[in-house]
This record gives sequence, C-alpha cells and structure tokens, in this order.
Amino acid sequence: MNFNTIFLKSFRVLLLPIAVIYGFIIFIRNRLFDNNYLKSAEFNFPLICVGNLAVGGTGKSPMVEYLINLLKPRFKVGTLSRGYKRRTKGYALANTSTTALEIGDEPMQFHSKFPDIAVASCEERIVGIPHLLQDVPNLQVIILDDAFQHRTVRAGLNILLTEYNNLYSHDFFLPTGDLRDEWASAKRAQIIIVTKCPYDLSAEMKQKAIRSLNPGAVQKIFFTTIEYGTPYHIFNHGDEWLITPRDEVLLVCGIANPKPLKEYLLEKTHTYYQQDYSDHHIFSIDDLNEIKSKFEEITAKDKLILTTEKDAVRLLKFSEQLATLPMYVLPIKHYFLFEEGEQFNELVTDFIRNFSFNPVS
Repeated sequence: MNFNTIFLKSFRVLLLPIAVIYGFIIFIRNRLFDNNYLKSAEFNFPLICVGNLAVGGTGKSPMVEYLINLLKPRFKVGTLSRGYKRRTKGYALANTSTTALEIGDEPMQFHSKFPDIAVASCEERIVGIPHLLQDVPNLQVIILDDAFQHRTVRAGLNILLTEYNNLYSHDFFLPTGDLRDEWASAKRAQIIIVTKCPYDLSAEMKQKAIRSLNPGAVQKIFFTTIEYGTPYHIFNHGDEWLITPRDEVLLVCGIANPKPLKEYLLEKTHTYYQQDYSDHHIFSIDDLNEIKSKFEEITAKDKLILTTEKDAVRLLKFSEQLATLPMYVLPIKHYFLFEEGEQFNELVTDFIRNFSFNPVS
C-alpha cells in the first residue's frame, strides 16, 4: 500500500462525522418512502432496474449490455439512463446523429453497440418512462440503468450489484466509505450479483460472501467475473488486435475502477503505460495531444493504444486526429460462475413473460 493510498484512507476516516450525518439523512429518506410519506410510482409495464448501493464501478454498464443481449432476440427492449455529465437536460431519445455529449457516455455506448433498440436519457426516471413509452409504443421491457437509489419509481425486478472486494456489507457511508445508500436497502432487490470475482472463486469463499450479505429468504445471489474480449479498432470494428506478451500498451482510461483492467494488462502484455483521467472525463484536444505525445515516447515496434468502451464513445469526436493511430477498444462482459448463468437468465425472462398487465379502468 503506497503513501497516497494510506493518506486517502486516513483522510476519509477523519470525515466520519460527515458520513454519519449523510447516513442519517439517507435513513430518514428511506423511512419516508417506506411509510408512504414520499411516494413511489408504479408502472403497468415491466421495468428492470440495475443498480448498486455504492459509488464507483461495480459493472452496471456490462450488466445492462448482458440483459440487452439476453432479451432483444425475444422482446422489444429499451434502456433509460440518467446521462451523467451530458451537456443537455431533460428527456432525450438517441437517434442516428446523437453524441455522448447529448445523452451521456453509457447511453451512447448502448446506442453504438445496439442501434436497433431504444436508448434514452432523463434525470428523472418518473418523467422519462412515459416519454419513452410514448415515443416507442411497442416496447415490451425497459431497463433502468443505475436507478436503484431513485425510489420515485418502483421497478418490478431489481438487480443489485456489489463488488467482491468491496461488498456493501463491509462498507460505510460517503465520504468515509463508498455507500450512497444504506445496507437495509439491499432487501428491496430480488437479485443480488457479486461482481468482479476471481475466476477460480471457491465454494467456500462463495458461502463466506453470502453469509456476509445475509440475503432474505426469497433473494437470489449470483457471482460473476470479468471476461475481456478481443480489442477492436475504435473506428473500424472489423480490425481486431490480439494482445500478446510482446505488446506494449498505452492505456487511456477514465472509469471509476480501473484496477481489474490494469491487472489484466499486467498479466497479458510486456509493458503497459497509463494515461488516467477522472470517471466520465470529457476529452479535450489538449488531452488528445497528451495521449499522442505519450504514445510516441514508446519505442517498441508492437505497440497500441487501448481504451475502454465507455471512454471510446467520448473519443469518437476526434476521428480525424485519431485516424492514423492504432487505438483499440477492449470489450468486457459478465461471466456467471458456478454454471448459474441459465438460472439467472430464466429469472429475468420469466419476469417479463409472467408480467401481468392490469388495464386501467
């Protein structure tokens, strides 16, 4: 553990009084919803919410993509996100000319990979859902991205993610910890997924995590690990790069938790260099020049620039400047451990098939 990490952890402990106040506010807010002093709207429509209790990367976007891949061959799917750090406000439905600045980087990522589904952004989900249903009247399910803590809408199926190395049961409220919601809120989820597990997670460690999370009798818990795909060129998706141990990589990364990605590159490449940015960073021409300069300093013959899918949608605007550079995008997805993927798939699809539409009288 380096000095910066020790200093940051010590500083966050000093902020404990603020965390206690924040936790008390969250507690009061939840009790107001629980006792109907604050109202949660229900829609006569299948809504699947993907979220977490903590800030940072637990794998929400790859889980939304997993659900899209699972559902779109059988149902008409739409997604609704907040659109964090976009330059617009209110409801926005993606179209052929949409950019990340208009709808946000995660929705743009969904739109780029799945142009045949409806992708929308709206800060207030209770406003965005009716808009989306009006614009795309034949929808059969909406996936709410990062909406678990937004209790103004009650989804029919809640999928709660928590990172294996930072279970919410071991965490504390911001700013001392990473929690933006209380532990008790986990009881509202029908499905809990422990993400970013070691690929060789043992049955004993699985049971230890389950005991720590202490799920309710009807809650289902699954475990996933990260599975990286073959990098594809940022502009020419047919151009792929098979990473080998001789490659030297410049990692351009602006995500909440890049640690698993860095560990992967440490294992797969000869050397990697990093150009880190804050989560949801909006790249500027100065950033681009910095990236190009750093890449030119690498003298190896087998070298490439690697970025994440979320970062890639914010770099697409620099098509002319990046056209001559070997910039590749590394896709990731969830892989279910203990051969439980089919069980998860059935729970999700059965929720939609068995959803009871009650006509409004």
